Order: sequence, then C-alpha cells, then structure tokens
Amino acid sequence: MPDENNKQHPPSTTPPQPGGAEPVSSYPDEHPDDYHHQHYGGESAVQDSPVALVPAASPAAPPPPPEPPKVEEEEDDDDDGMLRMSFLEHLEELRTRLIRALIGLAVAFGLAMAFAPRIWRIVQEPAAAALTELGFPPNLVFTSPMEAFMIVWFKMPLLVSVFLASPWVLYQTWAFISPGLYKKERKLAAPFVLSTAGLFIVGGLFAYYIAFRFGLAFLLGVGKDINIQPMITVTEYTDIFVNVILGVGVVFEMPVLIFMLTLLRITTPTFLLNHSRYAILIIVIIAAVITPTPDVFNLMLFSVPMVVLYFVGIFASYLLVLNREGRAFPWGKVLAVFFLVLAILAATMWFLLPRLGYHFVSQWPYVIK
Repeated sequence: MPDENNKQHPPSTTPPQPGGAEPVSSYPDEHPDDYHHQHYGGESAVQDSPVALVPAASPAAPPPPPEPPKVEEEEDDDDDGMLRMSFLEHLEELRTRLIRALIGLAVAFGLAMAFAPRIWRIVQEPAAAALTELGFPPNLVFTSPMEAFMIVWFKMPLLVSVFLASPWVLYQTWAFISPGLYKKERKLAAPFVLSTAGLFIVGGLFAYYIAFRFGLAFLLGVGKDINIQPMITVTEYTDIFVNVILGVGVVFEMPVLIFMLTLLRITTPTFLLNHSRYAILIIVIIAAVITPTPDVFNLMLFSVPMVVLYFVGIFASYLLVLNREGRAFPWGKVLAVFFLVLAILAATMWFLLPRLGYHFVSQWPYVIK
C-alpha cells in the first residue's frame, strides 16, 4: 500500500544545486509515469489531478487591426478663399469701399470740371438743334445769378463724373460683396463690372442721341402754330435732361437685374418667358412715365429697347442655367442663322426700298421717301 505521506504530499523536484549539479527527484526508483499510474489511478487520474487543472498558456491574442488612416475632409472647392468676417469687420470694409468709390468719383468730377464749358455745349446741343429747326433762337435763359454757375460748373460735371466713375464704383461694390461669394461666383467680377457699366453708358448715349432729342423737338413744337414762343430756363432744361439720361441709363440695367435674380435662384428663364406679356405691359407703363411726351412715337422709342433688353436678360439667365447643368449653347449654329437672316433682310431693303420711292440718308430715320 502506498505511503500516506506520498498521498498527501506529491513529490517535488528540488531546485538545481549550485555548481550545475542535477536536481534531486523525490520520486521512487520507478519511472514517473509508472508512479502516477500506480498512485493516482492511471491517465484519468492524471487528467483529474490538481496538476492537470492548471490552464495551459493561451496563445497570444491577435493584435487589433490597424485603425484606418484618418482622411482629412477635403474642403469644398467652392469654399476655397471664402473670407469670414465679423460684423465690425464688415462695417470697416464697407467704410473702406465707400471712401474709395467717393475718391474715384471726386477724381472724375475734377476731370469733368476742366471741360465744363465744352460739356455744357454738348448738353445744350439738342435744345439748340430743336429750336433752330422750329425757327426760334437757339438760346436758353436763366433767372437768378447763381443758376448758370451751378448748372455749368457743378451739376453737369457731376452728371458726367457719374458715368465716368461708374466702372470704378461698380468694382468697389463687387469687391465688398465678393468675400461672401463662392470661388466660381467671384470669377464673374469682370463680366459683372463691364456689362453693368457698359449698359449704363449705352443707355445714357441712347437717351441723348435718340430719346431725348425727339421728345424735346415734339415738346418745343407744340405752341409753334398758335404763336407761343418757347423761353426755356437753364434749370428746367437741365432737370429734364438729367431725368431722361439717368432714367434710361438705369432702365438699361434690366439684363443685369434679371441675371442676378437668376443667379440667386429667385426666378428662372422659364418663369420670365411664360409671364413676358405682363412684363411688356409693365415696361410700357414705365416708358409712359419716363417719356417726356404723350405721343405714341416717343413711347415706342422708350418701350421697344426696354422690351428687347428684357429678352436679352432672359437669354443671359438661360445661359447661366445651361452652365449650371453642364450643357453648352450652340453658338456656331445660332450666329450662322442670325447673320444669314440679317444678310437677307439687308439685301431685301437694298433692292426694294428704292423701287418703292425710299432712299437712305445719314441722319435719323436713315430711310425717307
């Protein structure tokens, strides 16, 4: 029978002896496997023994998968360069732009004052031509000592300076609002300034050479057959001149207004085209207010160009919509058709008008009978 001490205290191995001696085993002479077979009941006993309960070293846990590299959010190209400013910074920027615009206007005013007498002769020329044609002396009068001085040396140079400085003032306006626009919208700076200033100047030239002249001739000729002689003061003439020139110049900004409304997605070309009849009615009413005469001829002189400008604005907004949708306008085909139609009309007028008793002249209306 096995010794009880061996049951209670399983054999152990003494630690290695100094000097490299082999460790001394406390097992009996038999082989350790026979010893376990005899004293612990075979393989099952070995498996159930306290030694077998010691868990084996678990394999090393696999390392966690590497975290995906952090991808920095790419800034939207539209937001590149967009400037963020506080309210006070906006006020400071507005102040700077206003000062620069006023400086440009002052420079243009000083330049216009240097040519004040020549400018007045140009302004007074429509009245002189109309009075001469009607058989009256081509003179304007003034009734106060300061009237002629204020008109010739202040009001007329100021009016001319507004037209001269309009590109610079519009550029300062665009420079103020451009920091809040997207990058692709800031590319419209040059087209915006050139088209706005160009239309304003073209409107003033149209008013001076066409609308104002014919309207004034009609008004001055009203009392000719009933012995009423016109005596026009410088102030009255200047007021009508400024109102017509500036009014028509502002009206010629209609394509820019329509384009900006489309850019801001307030309206669409389809909406404007579908409601064009109402727009034409409003244009005729505005023309009747601006026109200095009540006759149909002068009303048409104002309203027809405004209607044409309205449809030009629709066309410009349509090009904007095509650009948004990534489509291109067939410029080649359209221009080819346009010039073909223009050539046919010119050839038709050249051959038919002389046979109908009309001939061409160098002045308006260029074709007379």
